[in-house]
Amino acid sequence: MSGSSPAARLQRLFEGQRLTPTQRRIAHSMVRRAADAPFLSSVELAELAGVSQPSVTRFAVALGFDGYPALRRHLREVTPDGAADGGGAEESFNEYQQAVRAEIENLRQLSELLADPAPVERAGRLLAGSRPLLVLGLRAASSQARGFGYFAAKVHPDVRVLDEGGSMLHDRVDAAARAGASALMCFALPRHPREVVDALAYARERGLTVVTVADSAFAPVAAHSDLLIPAAVGTGLAFDTACAPMLLGRVLLEAMCDGLPEAQARLEEFDARAAARGLFVE
Repeated sequence: MSGSSPAARLQRLFEGQRLTPTQRRIAHSMVRRAADAPFLSSVELAELAGVSQPSVTRFAVALGFDGYPALRRHLREVTPDGAADGGGAEESFNEYQQAVRAEIENLRQLSELLADPAPVERAGRLLAGSRPLLVLGLRAASSQARGFGYFAAKVHPDVRVLDEGGSMLHDRVDAAARAGASALMCFALPRHPREVVDALAYARERGLTVVTVADSAFAPVAAHSDLLIPAAVGTGLAFDTACAPMLLGRVLLEAMCDGLPEAQARLEEFDARAAARGLFVE
C-alpha cells in the first residue's frame, strides 16, 4: 500500500464498506485531507467533517477497528516516512496559490487513479455504444455536461445534454430510452441536487447504464451509478473549482473515441467544413 498516494490508500480502505451518509461524509473529509488524516485527532476530524465526535468513533468501528485510535494507528503504519513533512511550507503561499496547489494535488491523485485504465476504457465502450447518448449535469455540474456534450457531438451521432431540471427531466430520459439509449453520462458535483439522484435512479429503472464522474466515491449519486470514477474538486476558494472532473471528462471522451470507428472521419469532415466556411480565425 505504501507505493500509492495517501488518497488512493484511503479510497481502498473505504471501498466496499456499507457506510451511512454521516460516515461517507467523514470518509470524504479524510480523502480530501489524506496527507494529514493519520495525524488528526477524533475532535479535529469531527470538526473537519462537521459531525459529532461519537460519529467518528462509530465510523472507525464500521471499518473494523476497535476505535478511532486503532484506525489512526493503522493509517500511520501505512504512511510512508516523511509523507506529512513539509506541511508548514504551505504557509508561505497566499490563498490563491494554495488553491492552485490544491488543484495540482487533485490532478496528481487523478493521474494515480488512471494508472488502471480499465474503468475508463469500460466507460468509453458504454458511451460509444449508446444511441442516443444522454449527458446529465445540473447546477454546478451543468458546465461540465455542456462541455462534454459539445465535444462528444463532434464524434457521436446523437448526443442529448440534460443540463436543466424540472418536470421535463424524466420525460427526456423516457424519450431517449424509447429511442434506444443504453447509457447515461453524469457529472455530479457539490452541492448535489436531489434532482440528479432522482434522475439517475429513474434512468436505471428504464434500463440505462449510468457512468458518473463525481467529486468522491462516497457522493450521494454513488448508489445510483453503475460505474463511478471520482475526481476531487478544489474547496479553497469561495466557489469550488473542478479542474480534475473536467480533465476526467476529456479522458472519457478520448476513450469513447476509441470505441467509435468513425470518430476520426467525423473530425476530419468537421475540419474541412469549418475551413470552407472560414469558421475560425488563424
